[in-house]
Amino acid sequence: MKPPYEITTNILKLTSSISEKVGEIKANYISRPSPQLRKQNKIKTIHSSLKIEGNSLSEEQITALVENKRVIGAKKDILEVMNAIEVYDKIDSFNPFSYKSFFKAHKMLMRGLVENPGKYRIQGVGIFQGSQITHLAPPAQRVPLLMDNLFQYLNKFDDLFLIKSCVFHYEMEFIHPFLDGNGRMGRLWQTLILMQEHSVFEYLPFETLINKTQKEYYNALEISDKNGNSTIFIEYMLDVLDKSLTTFLDFNNRMITSNQRLEYFLSLQSGEFTRKDFMDVFKDISSSTATRDLAKGVKNNILERFGKDNKTKYKSTT
Repeated sequence: MKPPYEITTNILKLTSSISEKVGEIKANYISRPSPQLRKQNKIKTIHSSLKIEGNSLSEEQITALVENKRVIGAKKDILEVMNAIEVYDKIDSFNPFSYKSFFKAHKMLMRGLVENPGKYRIQGVGIFQGSQITHLAPPAQRVPLLMDNLFQYLNKFDDLFLIKSCVFHYEMEFIHPFLDGNGRMGRLWQTLILMQEHSVFEYLPFETLINKTQKEYYNALEISDKNGNSTIFIEYMLDVLDKSLTTFLDFNNRMITSNQRLEYFLSLQSGEFTRKDFMDVFKDISSSTATRDLAKGVKNNILERFGKDNKTKYKSTT
């Protein structure tokens, strides 16, 4: 059966806003960020998702682990990060509609951290804040059936992927199918579902905003539990996605150097191009800034220049 939720005016506004931003990303050819930006976003995703679960490692320490450098820290925290790095490095190998992938991802995320990773719990669990229980998960014997219903919803219903991703995230948290790792699995699986809509969601570290608004995150889960539907959680998550896309698009808030602009542009562009092509991607820079960027690329042997005046063209030297 279809999990319960309502389509509110706020949900309609947010889905429209998100769709507009995804359209802008497509139009500006920035659906696949530069390798360096993708690396940074992966580190932000891992750091924020694990910090929500109490991991103490910093972004700098996680960066070092990504680069195969040694880090001093709690053994459990390091193992959590190493497992997450492996999962996000292989994110394209997971199928969000597949049980097999679901269990495989949990096994990789939680290897060495829990007994029998990649298998449903066989005992009752509750979530506590201090000494007070905030959520009592369904009995263990109901988990397989509930998760089967959830995957059937994912596979058979025609809801928007934006909605499906939020519903799956909430319902999985409610069911709490594993003894541990449910939070990071919910956020990972939402990303995988969203990637079916557009590839940009692979590189969107929306977990950063969840980490900054943890009180609202848990409050949305709690209210949805009390209401018996995921409407409030859908509104919260769509707002997170919308704001994360705004940040992604806001080049003015990133102090991008000329070298970073060139690296980013060349990761998208193959063959010859003009200054206008360059400015079509970086719409907020002036023509003189674009000229300086391209001249610097030529000086540093990154670019080759040919032609004169308004017929000037460039191409990568590599």
